[in-house]
Amino acid sequence: MTDAALDELDLEYATSVAEKAFGLMAQQRVPPTPNNFHVWFKYSLGTSPILKRAIHILIGNKRKFDAQINQELFATYVGTQGADGVSVNNVSQQLHSVMESAKLFLTTAIADNRLQMQAISDVADQNEAGVDPKRLVESLVQELAKAAARATQMEANFVEKTRELDTIRDSLNKSEERARTDALTELPNRRALEDFFRTAQITAMEEDEPLSVFLIDIDHFKKFNDNFGHVVGDQVIRLVAKVLRERVRDKDLPARYGGEELIAVLPGAELAACRTVAERIRRAIAECKITRRSTGEVIPSITVSIGVAQFQLGESMTDLIDRCDRALYQAKRNGRNCIVTELELEREMAAG
Repeated sequence: MTDAALDELDLEYATSVAEKAFGLMAQQRVPPTPNNFHVWFKYSLGTSPILKRAIHILIGNKRKFDAQINQELFATYVGTQGADGVSVNNVSQQLHSVMESAKLFLTTAIADNRLQMQAISDVADQNEAGVDPKRLVESLVQELAKAAARATQMEANFVEKTRELDTIRDSLNKSEERARTDALTELPNRRALEDFFRTAQITAMEEDEPLSVFLIDIDHFKKFNDNFGHVVGDQVIRLVAKVLRERVRDKDLPARYGGEELIAVLPGAELAACRTVAERIRRAIAECKITRRSTGEVIPSITVSIGVAQFQLGESMTDLIDRCDRALYQAKRNGRNCIVTELELEREMAAG
């Protein structure tokens, strides 16, 4: 809700909503920062069903409203920053300009219409006064021709403004897509991953469905950069990303997590099923070869280590990925080019 919209609320009602918001924040031990208050005021106001559902799930699962959760709630349900850091206010200004032009066109059209009606009325008065009918017809035709010309110009102006609106919309869509896509791999980036995970997390808790994640790290990646240069290193990352993208389902999300690490979120998949998918990807990557175009040299085999974990009710993405990360580094310790799940990690830790 914008500040202008808040200003329009009845003072007494707004005060009661604010008191309710502060009470809930105190109950959930949420620090009374401006951003946090904005979230809980909107929740108390009841204008966002999806925010209400998210908070109910978090409370139902006894989640602590820590700094990360509070920040995610604000960014997802209240924040005003658009794609590429462009504020929604800037977009509003562009739209306001178009709307002002449209308003001007309409005002002109209304004024022209009044002039036209007055001119036709004058012709009618002349008819009653006994003026030559031929002259009256010519006058009427002239006025109608002027009206038609003005209408044509008005239509052209509106078509132009429609194109401007389409351009703004397309620009926003492309900007949003760029802001959510990793430039090197063309996979979704961390921002897209976090958004996807929040939705998948809520669905998993509401529907009591499994949700699993696997984290991929390219083995000895530094050697590719050191021995063959960063261009080859980038090729390796792109190849692994391509294999990952092609071997997960449409409902899954493959993403670049950072550096040489890639990740996949698999809604509806239990740990064993997720491991099967990860193993299929590991084998496919091990079979890939890269040849340097400049020399014809074949790059040594590419292998990856993978850690797999399953979402636990109410946990954050950070906690889930942390378990994946620990399993991944156990795979590194086991000799690389292999997969370790969180259950296998627990067994190995217990045995060791």
